[in-house]
Amino acid sequence: MTYAHITGWGKALPEKILTNDDISKLVDTNDEWIRSRTGIRERRIAADEESSATLAVDASLRALEVANLNAFDLDLVIVASSSPEHIFPATASIVQDGIGAINAGAFDILAACTGFVFAVNMAAQAIKSGSMQSVLVVGAETLSRFVDWTDRNTCILFGDGAGAFVLQASEEPGGVFSGVMHSDGSGADLLSIPAGGSKEPVSEITLAEGNHYIQMEGKGVFKFATRVMASATKEALEKSGLEAEDLSLVIPHQANTRIIEAAARGLKLPMDKFMVNLDKYGNTSTASVPIATVEAVESGRLNRGDKIAFVAFGGGLSWGALTAEWTGPYPIERKVPQKRYLFLAKVRSVLLRALRVVEGMLWGHYGRDRKL
Repeated sequence: MTYAHITGWGKALPEKILTNDDISKLVDTNDEWIRSRTGIRERRIAADEESSATLAVDASLRALEVANLNAFDLDLVIVASSSPEHIFPATASIVQDGIGAINAGAFDILAACTGFVFAVNMAAQAIKSGSMQSVLVVGAETLSRFVDWTDRNTCILFGDGAGAFVLQASEEPGGVFSGVMHSDGSGADLLSIPAGGSKEPVSEITLAEGNHYIQMEGKGVFKFATRVMASATKEALEKSGLEAEDLSLVIPHQANTRIIEAAARGLKLPMDKFMVNLDKYGNTSTASVPIATVEAVESGRLNRGDKIAFVAFGGGLSWGALTAEWTGPYPIERKVPQKRYLFLAKVRSVLLRALRVVEGMLWGHYGRDRKL
């Protein structure tokens, strides 16, 4: 039997910090008001030269380093993002090129803040089926570029960052046990970016109305989230044959402290069994679960053999959970040092781009005499 283990992890965060006091200079709010309602103190904001893809590449390279794996060994790259680089091409394709994963397929998944949990579940299923050996899953966001900084209901919430997992096949029991994925499209209008798709292409009207910014009906989302976080975790536990008491740690989507506290009550677990870091980063959507996981490892709260649960909710409406046993990197010897391999992969990418340019020039010169 094949198991899907999480063997590598990494995070990437912009340097710029935006505090509650900074936001109070933009809208009518203050630090106490924001902290009492959300638990957030500050968040990270991407620099002009940073994007969802650049943050994803950084987090991915760190995860590969932990896993002691070269990118050419990856079979698949999945990027979950609520703020992708483009509608198309997929951000995952840009990441695949950026890390030199020359043998991997790549695609994006869009399930709002639940996207990373969905993507890890899909990666684990692909590995368990025998069709994949190594999969990279990334959650990456630059949500600050979709925030209306005059709307105090949303601008206080979101931050930028990325996190990544490497999943690998093994015959050793452990890794991802079970996963559940749910959606309720009847609540799609509670949390969305209305414009920018095929229904409402960006126009002077959508720009004037601010429809290309995040729109949220806060009370509806809060009621939904407090209901599904505990229920999804219970469902995943039941599928894996575990009880809540078996968990060493729950790593929830970092959206609101009160929502996490409601989940703790629903699971009848103390808050010290929940990893919470949203005070430093705000809601980083798909990146929140992997960033929190990396910090749980770094702080010694997550160790080999621990039983854990990941749970998230988001627009769609969507929600899901996973249970797993934390194992860590395999004791393998890398074929090529990571830095040397990455350099060679970048050279290859530059040469391929140059070749396409030359092909285009030749086609332009000779193509007019050809019959298609």
